[in-house]
Amino acid sequence: MTQTIQESLYESDFLLWTQDTVAKLKARDFDHLDLENLIEEVETLGRSEKQELESRLETLLAHLLKRIYVNMPDCFNGWENTIREQRRRIFLRLKNTPSLKAYWDQAFQDAWFLALGNVRDEYAEKGYHFPDAWQFESNIDAMLNINFWE
Repeated sequence: MTQTIQESLYESDFLLWTQDTVAKLKARDFDHLDLENLIEEVETLGRSEKQELESRLETLLAHLLKRIYVNMPDCFNGWENTIREQRRRIFLRLKNTPSLKAYWDQAFQDAWFLALGNVRDEYAEKGYHFPDAWQFESNIDAMLNINFWE
């Protein structure tokens, strides 16, 4: 009976479900936890950390590509502002979740694929060409600190 009530609470009022789950955890009432949904939510948290890193890295790479390969000086300042902002956000994400560093190479490859496709689509008709592979260092320190266009 408790499991049916928990599942229905999970489906009907997620916030209330989280508050109820926290209260049960604090009370060490493990027998009445909705373990199936709790496990799913904890797994989702890990995936969302990876997805945010990928998303910010994709935006960083897209703006680096534009800044390096697109000769539109009126846009340089905006692209550089976005590059700085994404670098700050990635730095903080890695500082707060250091285990993401182990995922960097895979995240970079996924982000590169998406960023390159988006930038190529955006500038296809303008005659700009972008390399198939990232031409510079791709380690964390380089990506967060080097102005590749200088």
